[in-house]
Amino acid sequence: MSWPSDDTKLERVRTLMAEQEFDALVVRAPDNVLYLTNFWGMKGFDAAVFPREGDPVLITIEPSAHDAAETAWTKDVRLVPGYDAADPRPPAVRALEVARRAADQFERVGLELSLGTQATDRMVGEPTTYTKAWFDAFPGAADATPLLNQARAIKTDQEIARMRLANEIAAGAMGHVARELKPGMKESEAAALWQGFVHGEGTGWKGQVELALGFSLVWSGPGIRTFTATGHRPVQEHEPTLFEIWVCADGYWCDHTKNVCPGTLEPRYDELLDALLGVYRHALDHCRPGASLAELDRLIRAGIAAAGFPEQPTHPIAHGVGARAHEPPYAHQAGGGTVEEGMVLAIEPGAYWDGGGGLRVEDNFLVTAGGVEKLSSYPDDFRQ
Repeated sequence: MSWPSDDTKLERVRTLMAEQEFDALVVRAPDNVLYLTNFWGMKGFDAAVFPREGDPVLITIEPSAHDAAETAWTKDVRLVPGYDAADPRPPAVRALEVARRAADQFERVGLELSLGTQATDRMVGEPTTYTKAWFDAFPGAADATPLLNQARAIKTDQEIARMRLANEIAAGAMGHVARELKPGMKESEAAALWQGFVHGEGTGWKGQVELALGFSLVWSGPGIRTFTATGHRPVQEHEPTLFEIWVCADGYWCDHTKNVCPGTLEPRYDELLDALLGVYRHALDHCRPGASLAELDRLIRAGIAAAGFPEQPTHPIAHGVGARAHEPPYAHQAGGGTVEEGMVLAIEPGAYWDGGGGLRVEDNFLVTAGGVEKLSSYPDDFRQ
């Protein structure tokens, strides 16, 4: 899907580059290539050279020429063969050579040296990762990851519009699940209901989404626990089925945890949900410009402990969302930083019983001058 050049975003990056004395950034992570050029590649054989002054260069393979022409903001697109009878090396090697030549004119170059995670390309199943040769090709390069993290933490109007589309698709899929979920279904069948809507209905959503992909973990009743896979356990009638879900709409993401109960919720879940929603409201009240991110983590965990679940949850409870489902800033007691206007935060308190069962609530919230705006229309109080 073609979007107009997000000049506000690109100027923010260039301003930071000037402050930190970078002449050019050379990026390969699919989310950073997307962020700087609006091109979302198929297989990860892509790179971008983004100068402080002048036109960016996008490097991709010849089969992606049409996609690049349709979506990329830069007109300087340099193509490498996916297969070359005269050059049997893999395409990533040829892409590296083109990136290195495009960056040769710059004195201080930044690479993603400390990148911890990256979003996937459009093929998803087999992400392409960096080799030692990539880093060796730019001796003396500085780390550009902190600069990119700083730029990406504050969303532009266009980024927020794109994230709203992902949130709408996720909510529509949950509404579909709420209508169709039946006791006795397998967790995997429940997940397929949600994922099928996201990919089937989300692709083409409002004529504004070229490709929508859904990712989920689904657990029901006693199967609810953290860091486990969706299985074949049956959907429970009077206990929640929990959907840990991500939607990617043309490279911009949302991250939610939503719940559905096809029958009348058991009293212990009623009590737990009331407690979690109270913690949630307290956390949202805290999220105003200038508030401490470390304190956000502390107050959520203190509230969950007061509800009878000390030292929970084991998963993070607040992080940024944008061109990845999990990106800076992170609310962590060992870290620093503050909540700032324009951030989009996923906030996700959860509490779990020993042996299985529990609840999590999560949505994405845009930080405004006066507080936060919830981006998904699907309710966190799923009894409504």
